[in-house]
Amino acid sequence: MDETDEVRPLLDRLQAGDQQALGELFSIYRDRLGRMIRFRLDGRLKGRVATSDVLQEAYIDALKRLPHYQADPGMPFAIWLRWVTMQRLVEVHRQHLGARMRDAGREVVLDAGGGLAASSARIAEFIGDLTSPSQAAQRHEMLGQLERALDGLEPMDREVLALRHFEELSNLETAAVLGIQPAAASKRYVRALERLKGALEQLPDFGGGGS
Repeated sequence: MDETDEVRPLLDRLQAGDQQALGELFSIYRDRLGRMIRFRLDGRLKGRVATSDVLQEAYIDALKRLPHYQADPGMPFAIWLRWVTMQRLVEVHRQHLGARMRDAGREVVLDAGGGLAASSARIAEFIGDLTSPSQAAQRHEMLGQLERALDGLEPMDREVLALRHFEELSNLETAAVLGIQPAAASKRYVRALERLKGALEQLPDFGGGGS
């Protein structure tokens, strides 16, 4: 979400020291932060970790870190709030999974910025939820094909797809999260879509090659 007429006055109040503005801003961004949590949460924690609990803890974290942001707002507020929430989500994974964060075949991968990376398996699962076939065996095979196709993408390209499609960030926000120029983010997004489409076309169940 870019800064709007609704957000700008609240940011001004926040910079002036009005902590109540943080709660109002958090409410505005709550849905998008919830999407990020649901997408990045490891499947092993489903049913054990509630999105609302992570959001509540993230708000407390934001309140504690607010003086640092007010002193040096080095990134857009929405991106800073996402970063705070991501750090809380990483900590939730460490608390619940511990050493199992690196279990064989189920590793929780952290990106260069210390956040939870968008794995091929997670993206495949989300795409599969949108197009899931009725039979479990067919769904399992489709997800496997999707995951193999996504494995062929560069990690940053997978992140671009995740940020744009599953977190529903704008191109400007995606660029800010990744620390690249908006033009580069746009090019990576187009390239990632083309590569994913090309990889899927080679898979039998997606109307491409194969016997």
